Amino acid sequence: MILIDGIRIRKVAVHDASEICNIYNYYVLNTAITFEMEIVPVSEMQNRIQNIIDCGLPYYVAVENDHVIGYCYLHQWNNRCAYSSTKEVSIYLDKDVRHQGLGTKLFEHILKNIDYKRIHVLISGICLPNESSVHLHEKFGFKQISLMKEIGRKFDEWRDVGHWQLIFDK
Repeated sequence: MILIDGIRIRKVAVHDASEICNIYNYYVLNTAITFEMEIVPVSEMQNRIQNIIDCGLPYYVAVENDHVIGYCYLHQWNNRCAYSSTKEVSIYLDKDVRHQGLGTKLFEHILKNIDYKRIHVLISGICLPNESSVHLHEKFGFKQISLMKEIGRKFDEWRDVGHWQLIFDK
């Protein structure tokens, strides 16, 4: 656990699922940041969290006043064996704490805790436009590697997705 400006960053626990759902489901219902269309029930989020824990991948929550206000984790990018050293990074913040530097703190923390023997590449898919997410990723050295036009449809609009990549030389 680490303490930064009154915010604790710690490993996720399955019991965090309810508060993680509160954060995530806002984006499901109100934005195209995620392409999920239906809210994620707590039981499903518990399963997702447990799967990441079971894979030994990092998953951290930011906690303020005993409430989860953001989270960041790595997950398998593709299930083919040749991709095993490539992971996708996901980060979500409570809608009321965006643009305050929390994303940077979470990103710094997860990058400090990566097993560079197991992970060579990080990928992040970003629904565009999303200047905040693009800026955050590029701040840490991610480079855009793709742009898929009209790849998804949400809220009756076609959505573009770009992919950003960070290669570790360690």
